[in-house]
Amino acid sequence: MSDLPLRAQMAVALGRTAAKMSRLAGRGDGSVIGGRIGLKLDPELLTRLARDRKLVLVSATNGKTTTTRLITSAMTPLGQIATNAFGANMPTGHVSALAAAPDAKYGVLECDEKYVPLVLRETGANVVALMNLSRDQMDRAAEIWLLAGKWRKALEAAPHSHVIANCDDPLVTWGASTAKSVTWVAAGQHWREDSWSCPECGGPLDREGVDWGCRECSFSRPKPDWILHGERVTAPGGRTYELTGLQLPGRANRSNAVIALAVVSQFGVEPETALPLLAQVKSVAGRYTTVEHEGRTIRLLLSKNPAGWLEAFDVLQPAPGPVALSINAQGPDGRDTSWLWDVDYRILRGRPVWATGERRLDLAARLEAADVDFTLVDDIDQAVMAVPPGHLDVIANYTAFQHIRTRYGRVV
Repeated sequence: MSDLPLRAQMAVALGRTAAKMSRLAGRGDGSVIGGRIGLKLDPELLTRLARDRKLVLVSATNGKTTTTRLITSAMTPLGQIATNAFGANMPTGHVSALAAAPDAKYGVLECDEKYVPLVLRETGANVVALMNLSRDQMDRAAEIWLLAGKWRKALEAAPHSHVIANCDDPLVTWGASTAKSVTWVAAGQHWREDSWSCPECGGPLDREGVDWGCRECSFSRPKPDWILHGERVTAPGGRTYELTGLQLPGRANRSNAVIALAVVSQFGVEPETALPLLAQVKSVAGRYTTVEHEGRTIRLLLSKNPAGWLEAFDVLQPAPGPVALSINAQGPDGRDTSWLWDVDYRILRGRPVWATGERRLDLAARLEAADVDFTLVDDIDQAVMAVPPGHLDVIANYTAFQHIRTRYGRVV
């Protein structure tokens, strides 16, 4: 840090002070305000802090916070890792993460999809991991084809960055295909409703098993280097490894894990070393955590868009286990809740279901249309206390999740 210009050193110091004051005031972890002040004082601070480090950018619509945590855990044999562990995934959060670990030679940064071009340009990241693209908060996020197009331009202009990309997602494949160096990972694509048309020419995509290709042009699934199949992953060279030791549940986290394995291999961390470290991750910023309350074991699941709800349903306790659903529509959630109609809630039939949150009436209308029996309640406490002692899965979108997480004991 001492080799930074004086202005940058002052920016870092004042940013840290602001972050500490934010934490003391109970306004969050301070990573956003700290980075914002740092960048105000020195607009080139991110570039300065990234210099001489080996950096990974992790981006996707779903799973980027979890995958960032997995990669960070697997890279610990290399030494201290700078990372934005709690999801502050814009340049302000990146500045705070790098400033907090001035001696770290490596960094793993979760990056909002829209900010990939900017952050890549300013940091010159060594590795960029791209996992999935699907509809998300349409009133505040760009159309996903536009995002993929911006990724293409950014990667074409970054010839020294190596890309790890999920070749099972056609939009991700198209976004990554201009990169000079790509490792293709068959990590799976469970939500396909946003990728039935070819992003190259607009023609229909044909699918046969895991393969896909355009009917009207040559755009098709690349040959994967890493392959996820069930609970096993095959690495380049053909050796297969079991993922049964993972503590994070569900197929989405197996997808996240194979991306993590492909990323850390770029830094010389082999699967034999990485897998036990991936297995140490039990929860991520409260996701998948279970908390005890009045004899109830409450498991918290974050789901903020149709693809995320599909993955949350995948890890529910077997029917007829009870489920509480909570939906808000504040700024971080997106004000538009019309995406609820893209979620197939019929899977919840036969379970006790409670609906709550600020937009519980929107949720109730959707559940009623899906012929799901439910009970409408004013707040999450009513749902929790209505369940007999035992297990309860809670699925919530972003601000509702944070409220519930705080209500029942903030956990990491």
